[in-house]
Parts: sequence; C-alpha cells; structure tokens
Amino acid sequence: MSDAHYKKPDWFTKHVFNKVVAGFTRLGLSVWGSRILEVKGRTTGEPRHTPVNLLTVGDAQYLVAPRGETQWVRNLRVAGDGVLILGRRRQPFTAAELPVTKRAAILRPYLKRWKAEVGVFFDGVSAESPDSELERIAPNHPVFRITSG
Repeated sequence: MSDAHYKKPDWFTKHVFNKVVAGFTRLGLSVWGSRILEVKGRTTGEPRHTPVNLLTVGDAQYLVAPRGETQWVRNLRVAGDGVLILGRRRQPFTAAELPVTKRAAILRPYLKRWKAEVGVFFDGVSAESPDSELERIAPNHPVFRITSG
C-alpha cells in the first residue's frame, strides 16, 4: 500500500465545496450520499469530522478515500469504528479495510456515481476503464466496508 499517496484538495474544494456539502449534510440534506464522518483522532482521541460519500453496493456500505492516505483514513484504521452523521441522525459503525485486490470492484461504482466530483483524484481512470486500470490505481485509494453497530 502506498502510504505516501495523498492528493491535496485545491483551494476551492477545501474552502468552498467541502464546506457547502458539510453544511447541507449537517442540516440533514444529503448531497448524493454525503455524510459527515466522525472518527477519533489517533493521537488526541478527540472526535474529528470530515465530509465523505457513503456508497451502497447491494446491501453493503463503503467509504472510499478518493484523495488517498488522508488523515481520516489513518484515524479510521486506528479507531476501527466511527459515526456517520446526516443532520441529527447518527449511524455508529465498525470498519474493515478491504485488501487492495478487492478494491477495484468498489472503485467502479464509486466512480460511476461521483466521477464529476472526485474524478480528478483518480489519474484519468473512470467507471468505464478496464479492470486492469482500476486494479492499477487501487493501492492509492483505501476502501472500508462499514457495518452498522
């Protein structure tokens, strides 16, 4: 796994887009599956919050890290659980990171749904790309299966 892979959001994404999506989500208005992820910080233990896209495939739910090895990914690996927030609704969950070999199957529907929003972070790979391309980028995009609990 590439611990060094991280794509920093541009100014607009960080200071405008993420704040608008987070604001709507806090009000209870999901923007295409948006949630606020609450996870304990790995060094402080304090709750950290970040907007994420919750993907449902069949009857399973996933969190995908389009920007790679972000702080929320590192915190979730250590904590093993968190809470997804939509308005006043809080969904506690446990998380299991998928091995790299299982990620392509989740990356394809994720890109199909959110390519317009996050496609720039996937090095030109799209939902229509061959499996080999999805498998090539899979090490750079952690995926967690979440289970309510």
